[in-house]
Amino acid sequence: QVQLVESGGGLVQAGGSLRLSCAASGRTFSSYTMGWFRQAPGKEREFVAAVSWSGGSTYYTDSVKGRFNISRDNAKITRVYLEMNGQKPEETAVYFCAARYGLRVELESYEYGYWGQGTQVTVSS
Repeated sequence: QVQLVESGGGLVQAGGSLRLSCAASGRTFSSYTMGWFRQAPGKEREFVAAVSWSGGSTYYTDSVKGRFNISRDNAKITRVYLEMNGQKPEETAVYFCAARYGLRVELESYEYGYWGQGTQVTVSS
């Protein structure tokens, strides 16, 4: 059974930092692109960051470049991390971990077949 389990969300003040984690199990995720998406109330789910199967390539939405960092660890199970710095109130959202089979990194949510349940991140002003 495939499971993506996020953790690390919470309340942070503007300008602060949080580190999200995602543990992927149920199959070998070392051949999967992993991504983070977020969805704010009343808004569509949007791409935040993605990392290639090897961790060698990373992609970010423009608004988080230079502040967020995505990484992965393909040890016994695959773990994906999203380090978020300099957070802004408008980044308050539920953050989702997602997995896509294949070597090509895609940025659209419909490309991802596996999703976690999400973790709430609230940035106070």
